[in-house]
Amino acid sequence: MDVLCVGHASYDHVFVVPHHPGPDEKLVASVRIGCGGGPAANAAVTAARLGCRTGFMGYLGHDLHGQLHFDELVREGVDVRHVIRAEWPTPVSVVLVKPDGSRALVNHRARTEFLKPAPLEGGKPGARVLLFDGHEPLLAESLLDQAVPRVLDAGSLHAGTEALMFRVDHLVCSETFAAQWLGGDDPRRALAALAEQSPAVVITLGARGLIWRRGSETGQLPAFPVAPVDTTGAGDAFHGAYAAGLAMGMAWSELLRFASAAGAACCAVLGARPGLPDRASLDRWLAA
Repeated sequence: MDVLCVGHASYDHVFVVPHHPGPDEKLVASVRIGCGGGPAANAAVTAARLGCRTGFMGYLGHDLHGQLHFDELVREGVDVRHVIRAEWPTPVSVVLVKPDGSRALVNHRARTEFLKPAPLEGGKPGARVLLFDGHEPLLAESLLDQAVPRVLDAGSLHAGTEALMFRVDHLVCSETFAAQWLGGDDPRRALAALAEQSPAVVITLGARGLIWRRGSETGQLPAFPVAPVDTTGAGDAFHGAYAAGLAMGMAWSELLRFASAAGAACCAVLGARPGLPDRASLDRWLAA
């Protein structure tokens, strides 16, 4: 494989609503979408659509939501040999999308224990790049000894991201994660602190672009302009394209632009999974 994504998969129910519901308020959604979701699963689909041989390692139940998502991954060309299936319910998310493209998300995950790595026929799965989202840290830790670029999608600070954040080669985190880890709201101060312990750090700032530090070099990149339809999955698209770019051997500046364009492209479409770009659509963003 070029990219193996390890972590969370869910099934998303997306509703477009006129505003965020208030107490005891009932709303009628104008649109509903059902699709696979989850940071690592979405990143895997992104990398596959961008032309990489991609696999996903994580959990999907034997229930309806799990089967729907499993079949989606197969249709997208994602290697599902390392998907772990059992009788626990598949995690489910409800996403409320407002007219300005912002969203609220509620996730339910009945299984609370982290998955434990099991002996695999033929040994550990090999990949040119490993991407973790921190939601299955025991699976991630079982692969950390591989001498390939290892990327952490740190969307928020929790036990999994905290355990892995300084054990990877690329810490790609959100502004929320940086603020939770350091305290305060100065992402540049967080960048400097994180870079003391990580070889390469990228902090995404939403519509304000990103800042980065790699070794002694540092910089920033503005966001691609986009009128957001739905911001769900933008970070997943960014991380999937980032891992794909590493597997393709892109230069640093090209890699950051490639991932930024993927995040913007996802915002222009309703639903995280439908919005994940393929190579042709991403090339149009890059050309523009």
